[in-house]
Amino acid sequence: MKRIYIASSNRGKLRDFVGAAQGTVEILPVPEFSSLPPVEEDGTTFEENARKKAEYYSRIVPEEMVVADDSGLEVEALGGAPGVHSARYATADKSQNASDAANNERLLRELSNMPEEERRARFVCVIAAARDGKAVATFRGEAEGRILHAARGSGGFGYDPLFLVPSLSKTFAELTAEEKARVSHRGQAFSKFLNWITRLGIAGERHRSRPACGSGGLRT
Repeated sequence: MKRIYIASSNRGKLRDFVGAAQGTVEILPVPEFSSLPPVEEDGTTFEENARKKAEYYSRIVPEEMVVADDSGLEVEALGGAPGVHSARYATADKSQNASDAANNERLLRELSNMPEEERRARFVCVIAAARDGKAVATFRGEAEGRILHAARGSGGFGYDPLFLVPSLSKTFAELTAEEKARVSHRGQAFSKFLNWITRLGIAGERHRSRPACGSGGLRT
């Protein structure tokens, strides 16, 4: 089976990737990931941060395909916030992630006076694929929804309990792994990535891939 290394120790993200892969590839975390020095996520876009992480961590697993993602929530009424700072929304120290509970609490507080029609939001995920320190492709996925007034569901992570998918009348935290893989931002981006590696037949093979992109050209 083709293997893909994921540059993350976030169990929620790893579950999302496994669900999106649906057994078509072997999903493995980058070895010793939690003990490695972290990458400073100082990019202003999801693409910049994803590429930076993928390039850095791909050096840990020579000649293998490594995937890193940067994702977050964009709320229209908040001018696109929390955006690239989604994991650090509730902390003044942007070098450290806040807890999911703290981030959700701040989001609800910021939207406390917003009517339903102004609670529109989207999840965005950009996946970067890299090999031997060089990013070779990026893939973007988006999921549209709205923010509830209170959390629903016990699954997922991050803002999932607050993010309602209108077509399903469920939050991300109420979806099964298979359902989430079909509609989520990460599932969409990873599906594009899987289509790309299937077409080129490169995952888990001992050679370098040529630059490409699953979204109409290599993003910078």
